[in-house]
Amino acid sequence: MADQKSEIRNQKWPCLVGREAAEEREVAMLAPYATRSRESRGRRHPEPEHPLRTVYQRDRDRVVHSTAFRRLEYKTQVFVNHEGDYYRTRLTHTLEVAQISRTIARIMGLNEDLAEAIALAHDLGHTPFGHSGEEELRDQMRGHGGFEHNAHGLRVVDHLERRYPGFTGLNLSWEVREAIAKHTTRHDRPAVEEFNDGSQPVLEAQAVEVADEVAYNNHDIDDGLTAHLIRRDDLAGVEAWAVAAAEVESHQHGLPERLHDRQVIIRLINAQVTDLVETTLARIAELGIQDAEGVRCAGQRLFAFSATIQRQKADLEAFLHEKLYRHYRVARMTSKAKRFVRELFGAYLADEAQLPDDFRATARAEGLHRAICDYIAGMTDRYAQDEYKKLFYPYERV
Repeated sequence: MADQKSEIRNQKWPCLVGREAAEEREVAMLAPYATRSRESRGRRHPEPEHPLRTVYQRDRDRVVHSTAFRRLEYKTQVFVNHEGDYYRTRLTHTLEVAQISRTIARIMGLNEDLAEAIALAHDLGHTPFGHSGEEELRDQMRGHGGFEHNAHGLRVVDHLERRYPGFTGLNLSWEVREAIAKHTTRHDRPAVEEFNDGSQPVLEAQAVEVADEVAYNNHDIDDGLTAHLIRRDDLAGVEAWAVAAAEVESHQHGLPERLHDRQVIIRLINAQVTDLVETTLARIAELGIQDAEGVRCAGQRLFAFSATIQRQKADLEAFLHEKLYRHYRVARMTSKAKRFVRELFGAYLADEAQLPDDFRATARAEGLHRAICDYIAGMTDRYAQDEYKKLFYPYERV
């Protein structure tokens, strides 16, 4: 019957590319070490396959339509939301990571849909106020199950999103859920028991990890320059910047400063992504990786930069840490952010009745600390600030 329906669709719409045709295309076109949709380990709750979309295309669409994804628009990257509308937010950062991830996947013959789905989902567990908000929530949850934003992202897609009658969460594929749980960068060290099996995540997930670092390093430079928190004179002493700037000046001499800076950042991203792909393909060949299972059993992440680019990248990150993340204005934002989270948490802990009904239900089932954590972690910067006013400003409407 399924074959008959497929034949009828193809007769009616001869140009229609359904799920089965897309899966066949993956088999024919993707690299042997890529992750194919038809080989997915499936979903926690069984569902019929979609006739037109592959499993990872459905994952991507479910993430994009989720509440948590929309909230990323008003969650901090480095600069708190009210500081200005130019600076990156979690949403714009996520889109930039998705773009870089798809580029890497396309060049290497990986599954672009899977890479995009993972990239769009990778920051769903972030708190308001960036890493400072996460640090404060971690302090508040010490002794009560802890908090880590990747583990919380898995909680978001497995439990907190409510869009389907038959189950909680988005019911994403095993591969996307694993990628969220194992997302590892210099900021992220998740430990989720369900996926703590010693295997490596799929290459598409590894591509998102490095795309995440490429995006936030280079775009934090852009935001830092715009905010005048870092100076071009200081950047001149950073090797990666100096090399890219020399290339820009040799081809486009005399550009206005702002345009010059943007061209340098473009070249930085291009250089890092090109080096990453070339180095990683060489590692795959050297280690004799033949298929997706070989990726899982490799014992190490396969994506890597060359020694030169890795050194330049480390120097750039050290510069950002010293000149941007430790700048007194960022320190003030960090202090205020922690105070917001700390005092909100304390107010709800002191009087559970101030929590919305559904979070009081969570408190009865999983404990008050976890309910408060879920509530605050889901807030945007703006909502957290408004909630603070409602709780602590006597004349603010509640």
